[in-house]
Amino acid sequence: MFIPFLDCLRRQGVPVSLREWLDLMAGMQAGVADWTVDGFYHLARLALVKDERHLDRFDRAFAESFSGLEQIPVEALVTEQAIPRDWLEKLAEKLLTDEEKAAIEGSGSFEELMKKLRERLAEQQGRHQGGNKWIGTAGTSPFGAYGYNPEGVRIGQDESRHRRAVKVWDKREFRDFDDQVELGTRNIKVALKRLRQWARHGAAEELDLPATIRATADHGYIDVQTRPERRNAVKVLLFLDVGGSMDDHIRVVDELFSAARAEFKHMEHFYFHNCLYEGVWTDNRRRWTEQTPTWDILHRFGRDYKCIFVGDASMSPYEIAVPGGANEHWNPETGEVWLRRAAETWPDHVWLNPVPQGNWRHTQSIAMIDRIFENRMMPLTLEGLTQAMRVLG
Repeated sequence: MFIPFLDCLRRQGVPVSLREWLDLMAGMQAGVADWTVDGFYHLARLALVKDERHLDRFDRAFAESFSGLEQIPVEALVTEQAIPRDWLEKLAEKLLTDEEKAAIEGSGSFEELMKKLRERLAEQQGRHQGGNKWIGTAGTSPFGAYGYNPEGVRIGQDESRHRRAVKVWDKREFRDFDDQVELGTRNIKVALKRLRQWARHGAAEELDLPATIRATADHGYIDVQTRPERRNAVKVLLFLDVGGSMDDHIRVVDELFSAARAEFKHMEHFYFHNCLYEGVWTDNRRRWTEQTPTWDILHRFGRDYKCIFVGDASMSPYEIAVPGGANEHWNPETGEVWLRRAAETWPDHVWLNPVPQGNWRHTQSIAMIDRIFENRMMPLTLEGLTQAMRVLG
């Protein structure tokens, strides 16, 4: 079943060498995958994918090759006879002492256990609960759910309890592997990598191999040359909206923030509520006691910073256009004034909006901010993020 998987990977454009394939087979033989679907997925991805750009292609090939395995019914694995659902319904649960558990003997082997299960399926006529032999619940039988046996077959139980089952036959629901590109931390990092300006600063601690070779050839002895480590010199200012309407988008903004923190070494972040006003903060628990004046931010960070606003831009138009329109305090100057100041201070600026772009036309405030930012509002999707990095770059 693995050779078609290899063919599918190559059809999807994932470059897989024979050496990498043999490494995967060696890992399977050594039991690294732990004989689970998830374990095999992660082992195969680790062994076969060399470039993170190919991870989505790998997911599609994996789904194409192994879709349907999780849907094989339990009874098809041992016999064509179905187990009635009411046999496994949780009406009670077996609770035993450690001494009682120690007194229960296992079947001795997997083959013997499967033999007994086939016999029970052929003989059993009804529901059993609390027994030690039949397929049922809340007993010491090796077969069923919500009981205890040191070497049982767990069937139809919601989750593990004792972690002693030899075989688990529970139906699991798997999502499709990347049918469409899903915005996640990994994909965000790939998009953010477009915004790079390499530079070397600081102490010369990295070996400069080409310079060492040249110096050694010139001097006739080994002359080790070092240089500062190459780093991403891009400087980023991240302004994050924490208004109540952003609650629906917390996950995707968390992913963006995590990816940006990992990608950019020179990044500062500040929070605001709905629209930018005279104060911002870095800790939401202290946003009333430890605010930073926005004027200080405008003067502290130079024009070489890339400015990224993240928010749904969904608010009353008064919060943007009218003094005192803010919903938590009285703002002496309008939000529009502060947004224009930010756009003028940092020419490289964008606004990332997690609201689906098709819904923007229904909210007047989104159109207002998009106009203030001169059509530099992008959707917070992989495509929108890639476009934003091009604008900033």
